[in-house]
Amino acid sequence: MVLMVSMFTQKPLDFAAFPAVLLFTTLLRLSLNVASTRVVLMEGHQGGASAGKVIEAFGAFLVGGNFAVGLVVFLILVIINFMVITKGAGRIAEVGARFTLDAMPGKQMAIDADLNAGLIGEEDAKKRRAEVAQEADFFGSMDGASKFVRGDAIAGLVIMVVNIIGGLLIGMLQHDMSFGAAGQTYMLLAIGDGLVAQIPALVISTAAGVTVSRVSTDTDEDIGQQMLSQLFVNPQVLILAAIVMGLLGMVPGMPNLVFLLFTALLAGLAWFIMRQKEQLLVKEEIATAPVPLQETPEASWEDVQLVDTLGLEVGHRLIPLVDSRQKASCLGALRACVRSLPKKWVSCRRWCIFAIIWSCRLTPMCSP
Repeated sequence: MVLMVSMFTQKPLDFAAFPAVLLFTTLLRLSLNVASTRVVLMEGHQGGASAGKVIEAFGAFLVGGNFAVGLVVFLILVIINFMVITKGAGRIAEVGARFTLDAMPGKQMAIDADLNAGLIGEEDAKKRRAEVAQEADFFGSMDGASKFVRGDAIAGLVIMVVNIIGGLLIGMLQHDMSFGAAGQTYMLLAIGDGLVAQIPALVISTAAGVTVSRVSTDTDEDIGQQMLSQLFVNPQVLILAAIVMGLLGMVPGMPNLVFLLFTALLAGLAWFIMRQKEQLLVKEEIATAPVPLQETPEASWEDVQLVDTLGLEVGHRLIPLVDSRQKASCLGALRACVRSLPKKWVSCRRWCIFAIIWSCRLTPMCSP
């Protein structure tokens, strides 16, 4: 669970309790080692099942009941945990703590500058200052907590040696066992006990390495999302990997089916990613394509909306000239006269209308 939490957190501060969790898990595992050592030394002469089913399973099933093979496997796990994972995680935590402490004044000055410029408020400034302080405390704690993991690996090796030596002495001196029988019994139990302790120690060391080696991104992705988005994003890389796997699969004596299967998987994944990119490019081209201009019809006087309404008051005798219900032709003639005006007279259109109406007033009423 600790390993899964460390993998799915998006920032190191999301698992700020990890140094304390590391301490407690180390102490609990060492307490189990002490209890299992007591059981092995007191009840080991009765057989493999006397020390518990877990130790018997690790000693008999995983190493096949051969203590020499079990010893080699145990030493390999100790070397991996002690020399590779723990040492690397401790170095990353040390460098991270040093760089974080060196960068604290600059970060504080940047926060003060943003606050003075009005880019952030007082509450945001307090929150950022608290995050800077927590980040420094976290990496400082991880620098010290990584020593727990390192000491745990050394303690596991020491406990196994003590179990072997103590088991041989107790078996030969107290239970009158021969050297071969005592070695076969107690060494198998001691190695099983050591393997039981080293596997969770390896998991916790991996969790520590994942936590301190995390690089935060702007998108706030966890470790799994970062690996998927950065490893399987380039189809050319997948195609080259598929070619290499295919060449290895054609070597005589190699497991050809397995290599060719992985070649097909990598090639299929590369093809799928290329199709996804092509579809994305097509969507972007469609989204950014210019909209074609539609042909607009030629504007006419009917399309023009008058801003101000022109009112005309006529006398009683002139009503038949402007009343549409009496089939008056004056309005049509008026529109025709306005349309036929020269362009330079358009600006004085209102005065022209008045002139036309005044001329119509002077015409005799009997004209058609």
